[in-house]
Amino acid sequence: MRTGVFVRGFAAVFVAAMLQIVIVSSLQVGGGAPDLLLVVVVCLGLLRGSVPGALFGFLGGLLVDVVTLGTLGITSLVLTLAGFWSGRYAETTGRGRFAPVIATGAITVLAGAFGFVLHYMLGEDVVARHSLVTALVPSLVWNVLLVLPIHRLLRVIVGEGEDVELASDVEVVV
Repeated sequence: MRTGVFVRGFAAVFVAAMLQIVIVSSLQVGGGAPDLLLVVVVCLGLLRGSVPGALFGFLGGLLVDVVTLGTLGITSLVLTLAGFWSGRYAETTGRGRFAPVIATGAITVLAGAFGFVLHYMLGEDVVARHSLVTALVPSLVWNVLLVLPIHRLLRVIVGEGEDVELASDVEVVV
């Protein structure tokens, strides 16, 4: 990955993390808030590939964990996996027009469930109904609504992933 692309991608992650912390997290509509940083990380993973997606997810999650003084590493781990998953999806099958919507929807649900499991394993008090139903459904709707404009904007900022290696087709060798 070129340095200019990394700097522009990190700037997009930094702005999304700050907007998420300061403004977006307080917008509770229907019991949940959009996860702007997750959407940006998924879009960067789709545009640049699995390893840059994981790197951007880790940096964004670490920034959120440090600024909010939350349990260090939970957001980083969830967003690292989200960036990696979206990058792998783009490298294998996610080349259609609705790939950002499909990836964002699936990864929002997986990230919510994985975050719940991590909090539970650390012994923190987490209500399953609130985490997996009440807050997750509105967040899913918001994230799916936000993904197409954010994907278009990030495609202009960081460009298409012309250096992303696509997975080749599978051959059966007898």
